[in-house]
Amino acid sequence: MDEVFKALADPSRRRLLDGLNARNGQNLRELCTGLDMARQSVSKHLAVLEAANLVTTVRRGREKLHYLNAAPINAIADRWINRYDRERARALADLKTALEQEPMGSTEFVYTTYIKTTPERLWRALTDPAFTRRYWQATFESDWEKGSTMVWTQNGVRMSDPEQVILESEPYRRLAYTWHTFTPEFAAAVGMSDEVLAKAAAEPRSRVSFDIEPLGETVKLTVVHEGFEPGSTVLELVSGGWPHLLSDLKTLLETGDTLPVTTEQKGS
Repeated sequence: MDEVFKALADPSRRRLLDGLNARNGQNLRELCTGLDMARQSVSKHLAVLEAANLVTTVRRGREKLHYLNAAPINAIADRWINRYDRERARALADLKTALEQEPMGSTEFVYTTYIKTTPERLWRALTDPAFTRRYWQATFESDWEKGSTMVWTQNGVRMSDPEQVILESEPYRRLAYTWHTFTPEFAAAVGMSDEVLAKAAAEPRSRVSFDIEPLGETVKLTVVHEGFEPGSTVLELVSGGWPHLLSDLKTLLETGDTLPVTTEQKGS
């Protein structure tokens, strides 16, 4: 956390984070626009933010895109805010954001975390029902080959659809698949209203990818959930669930235990 606070102490780096908060997924040229800094200075500030895990990068062809990473901020909240009324603090923060800012136009969710485990064990945690039911409360039926279908069972609801497929499968390195179908049974199980269900079911099917990179005794996991339209209802739902789910995954692999389950996590 020392690196996080040191990175946040510089006003230029906070401006870069504000820029990514307003529009995620920018390249270096876009981030330099509007900043009274040389390109080299911006690159150095970004390197500090990446070292603190406040910014993560994703390659899109020859482009390197930068994303705000919520993992360190969530860790700070878990360390101190949980002692108080976290839901009240969140509600006040959401109200302040709603009053002060225009809605974000993000069309993807990107999150990076570092887990003290092995690529093999992390792969198993993403695919093996013995693991997934513990931190996700979900299980998946698939042979995990590219092009194969997958069946989701979550909250006691079994969801099967020909469009629920494995998009990429490189064991211990990369996994990608399409998101599950939103059914009336699933909505009832997680307390989703008819209005939200109708909006979610009408949206194009999104996709999620998991990039696994070994780093010494730890593994860097980058999750990218994309394919959303601006103002997506599904993106709003999963953005609330992913941070807790991935924190639970990390806790399970590192300690053998999990965090308390929240409504947000159940509804993703």
